[in-house]
Amino acid sequence: MNKNDEKKYHVLIVDDMPINLQVLSGFLKTDYHVRIATSGKKALEIAASENPPDLVLLDIMMPETDGFEVCRRLKNNAATKDIPVIFITAKAEPEDETLGLELGAADYISKPFHPGIVKARIKTQLALKHSNDSLKQINKELQQALNEIRTLRGFLSICSHCKKIRKTDADPENQNSWVRLEEYIREHTHAEFSHGLCPTCAQKLYPEFFKEIKGDLDYKD
Repeated sequence: MNKNDEKKYHVLIVDDMPINLQVLSGFLKTDYHVRIATSGKKALEIAASENPPDLVLLDIMMPETDGFEVCRRLKNNAATKDIPVIFITAKAEPEDETLGLELGAADYISKPFHPGIVKARIKTQLALKHSNDSLKQINKELQQALNEIRTLRGFLSICSHCKKIRKTDADPENQNSWVRLEEYIREHTHAEFSHGLCPTCAQKLYPEFFKEIKGDLDYKD
């Protein structure tokens, strides 16, 4: 994506140390809308709000609710499970990193912070989120299209005389509720129509033409 075209993402920084919040927000606020939380409880409230963050930078070592528990709750909530979480920590033990990844974290950033690394990893995760969101939207649109097609597989009310179809859930006493078959199909699918004549109708409409053809064939015989 072109940087000028992409939206300005919201990043939530969660840390109980003011100096860490100040450092991180300092070099991220130019590129992102930055929000901060000094506790796991506050982070969960912000994530579940009407304006959730696009990404969470989450410290592991915090009092009361630590980063692992916050991540676990985020990933167990259908409304927040798709928000990428990057742990920020001074802990370098493989066991801690493994646990975080198993809980659903997307990445780790080690303290002390290096601005270039922090920005690069945030950018990567947001790009992945953008791609996933786009795929979900495409899948949603495809499902809607399939649902529209499936409506043609159910029972359709059709006039036994003029062969018009009654619109779904429409008033059968209202003449506007009844439409031609091709109009109904066009409203419920992306199908297009080309018009012609079947042999039976063509012979009824143009009998003289068919008589001439038959006469020519009889003459040749």
